[in-house]
Amino acid sequence: MTPFYIAGRPATSDDVVEVRHPYDGRSVGTTSNATEAQVERAVAAAAAVAAEAAALPASVRAAALDHVSARLKERAEEVARLITAENGKPLKWARGEVSRAVSTFRWAAEEARRFSGSLQRLDTDAAATGRIALIKRVPRGPVLGIAPFNFPLNLVAHKVAPALAVGAPIVLKPAPATPLSALLLGEILAETDLPEGMWSIVPIPNDRAPALVADPRLPVVSFTGSGPVGWQIRDAVPRKHVTLELGGNAAVLVCEDWDDLDWAASRIAVFSNYQAGQSCIAVQRVYVHERHFDALAEKLTAAVEAQRTGDPGDEATDVGPLISEAAAQRVEAWVGEAVAAGAKLLAGGTRDGASYAPTVLTDVPADAKVAVEEVFGPVLVLAKVGADADGLAAINASQYGLQAGIFTRRLDRAFEAHRVLDVGGVIVGDVPSYRADQMPYGGAKGSGIGREGLASAMADYTEERVMVLTGLQL
Repeated sequence: MTPFYIAGRPATSDDVVEVRHPYDGRSVGTTSNATEAQVERAVAAAAAVAAEAAALPASVRAAALDHVSARLKERAEEVARLITAENGKPLKWARGEVSRAVSTFRWAAEEARRFSGSLQRLDTDAAATGRIALIKRVPRGPVLGIAPFNFPLNLVAHKVAPALAVGAPIVLKPAPATPLSALLLGEILAETDLPEGMWSIVPIPNDRAPALVADPRLPVVSFTGSGPVGWQIRDAVPRKHVTLELGGNAAVLVCEDWDDLDWAASRIAVFSNYQAGQSCIAVQRVYVHERHFDALAEKLTAAVEAQRTGDPGDEATDVGPLISEAAAQRVEAWVGEAVAAGAKLLAGGTRDGASYAPTVLTDVPADAKVAVEEVFGPVLVLAKVGADADGLAAINASQYGLQAGIFTRRLDRAFEAHRVLDVGGVIVGDVPSYRADQMPYGGAKGSGIGREGLASAMADYTEERVMVLTGLQL
């Protein structure tokens, strides 16, 4: 049985959890849920060590993060195969996730070394002659990190790494469907010299999470997951500092000036279906200028149909299963509703257990779930627009606003999109699914509040503290 970690030490309980492969249901490992007493020890330890953690030298924090990065790199193939086994994503995408986690911890180590604060002259007014302010950021306190199933290693890394970088203890709750990758990370963290209590990884069922959220000893909550749950968390603890990454229904606009339709079709096909569409920035809505619509529809349909589905352990597989058969059944129902309402199916539309064929729809009613909600499956909606401005307006006509992709070579159009789109990020010349782990990442509207990306998350986990020095010759 794989142990979990309470205050940095391995532990188990009698509440056994069996993790099964989404593709064929076989058992891939066991762990256990932490008991209430064990969770209490984790939270108490985080609170007790908070002052010591905040005072840790940058060299100690950075060394621990460097160690994790190096060990993940050494064990990359083992970790990738574990991700595939518990999550179902194809090996090539699991390897990519491990590579990103290596980078995430490396960036955290680098940011820890330069997390230095700033100076501000105050003698801009005569009354403050001889005064200067030293401004540094200090941890708000212990962090509760709640991670999702779709990136069971790297999105855990985006909770843990910035917390350790700023000297904030963290209690991490992994997704119930995919705890093993987080627990392997715990095995590596246990090799570091971080003080006891600075980190815990506590698998618990989702129905026990509200008590952790409410605990006053965890003043920061960082949540990645579904919108309804995220906003419930924020409403439940209005006095806490809450960051939310809640997904979206990411859109692409192929502008009138764009001429490389093969590139656009290939990128859209891949990134509407990678992770079986279970990414917050997987392509879901595609708006195409009428000049290109027919040609792109043909190329895109062919590119989607070329995506190879099957066993995610096969090196040639592009699209694996969804996290569960229930998730695939939901996607099937949403597509069925759209087709019944008049949508035209250009590709896909079939389910086999937990797997759903890469699907392209057009003529989709504006109020269909596949157009307005987050599908979180391998489905894209294709629509024609008469002008680029109409496409930008269509992207904004959503309750979500995480990232958008704009295929254009016009600099003015790129700046226009950046100005008018109510999203957290605009990717020019590519799909919205691009993310570098060091960049600010997050959304507007229903896509959440706060930003991931190491420096951004470190800012979220901390607050400014000012010291004014007096009587200086500046």
